[in-house]
Amino acid sequence: MSEKKYDNETLKAFYQTMARIREFESRAADCFTKGMLAGNIHLCLGQEAVAAGTCAALEPEDYITCTHRGHGQCIAKGGDTKKMMAELFGKETGYCHGKGGSMHIADAQGLHSLGANGIVGGGLAIATGSALASVISGDHHVSLCFFGDGASNQGVFHEVVNMAATWNLPVIYLCENNGYAVSTPIHTVTHTTNIAARAKAYDIPSETVDGMDVLAVYEAVQRAANRAREGKGPTLVECLTYRYQGHYCGDPAPYRPKEYLEEGMAHDALKHMVKVLLDNGVKQSEIDAIDAAAKKELDDAIQFSIDSPDPDPSEVTTDVYADDNERSVVR
Repeated sequence: MSEKKYDNETLKAFYQTMARIREFESRAADCFTKGMLAGNIHLCLGQEAVAAGTCAALEPEDYITCTHRGHGQCIAKGGDTKKMMAELFGKETGYCHGKGGSMHIADAQGLHSLGANGIVGGGLAIATGSALASVISGDHHVSLCFFGDGASNQGVFHEVVNMAATWNLPVIYLCENNGYAVSTPIHTVTHTTNIAARAKAYDIPSETVDGMDVLAVYEAVQRAANRAREGKGPTLVECLTYRYQGHYCGDPAPYRPKEYLEEGMAHDALKHMVKVLLDNGVKQSEIDAIDAAAKKELDDAIQFSIDSPDPDPSEVTTDVYADDNERSVVR
């Protein structure tokens, strides 16, 4: 629990972001179950506080890379839920014109989001490269990489953290540790008690915080961002959280003990924030209004997606293949 005092408007803004993320994910799951979406989707239900707290601590000009479970991260960075949902529907009006889908939403120019990634740990090197670009150009932006506990066992994690530490890059490595890499409990494949301990090998600061507490996440990332802006290099922040669904939408997750979900629900970030709001004098009617606005926003986003056109077949290779060099070939 944070010891800092926040005004009610700030607290309501945190709750609003989390409520919008949960509503988006819940409605996406409903659309998927009804067969309205092609492919598959990976939801961040239960992890809303991590995205909300993290992105609130960043400046609009700061860059992020997202995971395959990245809808909440995009929303927290300022993403348009209509364009996001349209992308899930595979429509022309989506962020990537319907060609990227759930795992590849990106908006480098507008949101400074360098994209979600279907490759486990794929954003680690991209965020590190972004931080290096900031040093070279002198733009003073911070780059932050969201990654999961499983990605910390990828070789690229160790390579880029070593590089960032050596070159003192303004990058934050933000681990969403929900305890499972697909179906593998993280402690069966990782010897350290937590992921943050790995920062010691590269002599960079680290923190492990309660990822169900949006204020704890916000304060930890804010400290890391301040260090990066002051030229003090990278930080590893680990947020302990829970994944309410299985690895993908529809995964029954029989590999998890029932206590996992029971514990996660008992520490639900939105319920915790409602209590904080009520304890600070915010009226229940104000909270209900935030929830109602989120539902209306997603009603509109889904209808927008349904009404949007499919990509034109003639555009099938546009934005997919590079065509500005002699070695480019459409295969």
